[in-house]
Amino acid sequence: MAAACNYENLRLHTTPEKFYVEAFDDGTDDVLVIDRVSTEVTLTGKKDVPPSAVTKTIYGILGTLRLVAGMYLIVITKKKKIGDLFNHSIWKATEFDILSYKRTMLHLTDNQLQDNKIFLTMISHVLSVDGFYFSTSYDLTHTLQRLSNTSPEFQEMSLLERADQRFVWNGHLLREFSAQPEIHRFAIPVIHGFIAVHSCSINGKCFDWILISRRSCFRAGVRYYVRGIDSEGHAANFVETEQIVHYNGNKASFVQTRGSIPFFWSQRPNLRYKPTPQINKTMNHMDGFQRHFDSQIISYGKQVILNLVNQKGSEKPLEQAFAKMADGLGNGMVQYIAFDFHKECSRMRWDRLQILVDKVADLQDEFSYLLVDSNGKVVTHQEGIFRSNCMDCLDRTNVIQSLLARRSLQAQLQRLGVLHVGQRIEEQAEFEKIYKNAWADNANACAKQYAGTGALKTDFTRTGKRTQWGLLMDGWNSAVRYYKNNFSDGFRQDSIDLFLGNYSVDEVDSANPLHVHKEWKFLAATHGQKHWLTCCFGGRQALEQVPSSYTMARILLMPRSWFKRKRWTESVCVESGSATGKPQARIGVSTDLLSTPTCGPFPIRSGNVFFPCWWWPKVQILDLFPTLSTFLEYGISWGIRYFGIYSNTFFQTAEWSYKHL
Repeated sequence: MAAACNYENLRLHTTPEKFYVEAFDDGTDDVLVIDRVSTEVTLTGKKDVPPSAVTKTIYGILGTLRLVAGMYLIVITKKKKIGDLFNHSIWKATEFDILSYKRTMLHLTDNQLQDNKIFLTMISHVLSVDGFYFSTSYDLTHTLQRLSNTSPEFQEMSLLERADQRFVWNGHLLREFSAQPEIHRFAIPVIHGFIAVHSCSINGKCFDWILISRRSCFRAGVRYYVRGIDSEGHAANFVETEQIVHYNGNKASFVQTRGSIPFFWSQRPNLRYKPTPQINKTMNHMDGFQRHFDSQIISYGKQVILNLVNQKGSEKPLEQAFAKMADGLGNGMVQYIAFDFHKECSRMRWDRLQILVDKVADLQDEFSYLLVDSNGKVVTHQEGIFRSNCMDCLDRTNVIQSLLARRSLQAQLQRLGVLHVGQRIEEQAEFEKIYKNAWADNANACAKQYAGTGALKTDFTRTGKRTQWGLLMDGWNSAVRYYKNNFSDGFRQDSIDLFLGNYSVDEVDSANPLHVHKEWKFLAATHGQKHWLTCCFGGRQALEQVPSSYTMARILLMPRSWFKRKRWTESVCVESGSATGKPQARIGVSTDLLSTPTCGPFPIRSGNVFFPCWWWPKVQILDLFPTLSTFLEYGISWGIRYFGIYSNTFFQTAEWSYKHL
């Protein structure tokens, strides 16, 4: 018996007291009722829906979430069909609504109202990242091999109950639904990643080719804020990628994984283009390392590690530590292979990737792939897996995975009789284009979700060769990554953590993480014997913690050349004279301060702001303030006036940054 399908056709009826979610699939009378006051969730019939309710069509319930204002219901309002997988429709969720249980916000203070807006912005940001997929009748969270090796009891479970929790991105949002089996058909497990479904033809034989990447929601996050593993052995940016072929009722599947180097290390952004990785010196690396591979062996069988990082420079210590731990593990199920991708492929020698493919060919043949015949009988199993990684597990990793997947696909299509003896996939121009573009799209999707931009090296994935245009695009994406990783990824990380339930928000100020005290950051340099404050604006409470021995100063953040171009706003220009009568110091706000990303305050984490004053070639110290109070008076008023877009939260939540200058 197949799993009970989720309802596909839904209407949301809203009244001041309740939400009614009506299923109007054929033959059903079910209506889900959510009480907006008590938050109770019950099941009723269509006769109980008030005719006065405001009605709209929705395509699924993502779940519920508590913020400062109370509970919110998140629903899918638009979807796009990706294709059919074994006659099951696969959808991408493209638009969402976040609906408050409360009819008014009058119960909130000004601070609470502002905090609630910030949290809503965070949730909206996560939902705006492309790549949320679902099906109302097929379990997208499991590989074909896992689904082919299940019990009848498992098959009878609802999609929510039997889903692989590693890949259910709305698992936290559905926690209240999970406890009530009778409403499971209203709750849709959603994965995050990439899915492509293509109907293809080779030699007049039609088959479906599918590519699915599932991002793990354990230790999820963004590039520099989440590296390595956690204490449970969950790796950052862990992605399970499955390639499926469906031909004449026969099904073939090949699975690979990627994930951050599985021990405790970090690479926090510090305005350098490539921050130096730091290996934790206090954690028990082998414990987490073993936990990681124990779980991987249970899930996938034998493990072949393909470590693609540089074997010199800042990446060298990571490679050495990885090799040492793999050797120290002493597990015959885990094999370590290092391949210095950049060294081997330097000077555009991309043909040398074949060295690695040939090196692991025998292992790949040994691992095989899943093959299920038209009668549902499992002919072969995949006995092991390739676990690839580079630093980000994005660009280099995707290139290698596409080559290994192609080799497996070659064997599958020949065995199924789609390819004739001696034919190569590379010779099938139409399919080759589909294949390369899908893998490049997969690379871009995973990269945007983790690093904030499209992937690098996709020109090779799309065309099979490296191009000058591809190098230029890599340069552009690298520059965008640099900016996002340093100045916006903290907000993205906080947003993901909130969405996944890694921290909670309540209707009590004291529990609000926006107001948790943080350590001061040290950002400036030494200049003589005096102490200067590098960030001029911050919370009153934080400012009062500045030692009384510190002299207050305002810092000019822009080079002199900008002043010569008269790009200062005249109304805020201040001069202090010197003995020569020449201007000694100026303070001003660039006319494009609020619109240019290189000028002004940037969020590092939610509510933390700083001026990157070391970016510019000349930095001038401006007026000194003899007392704390005079500085506070000036700094707060100046900041509120000229940073109005931040004025409601900026001074309550900003961190102070100081050091001997």
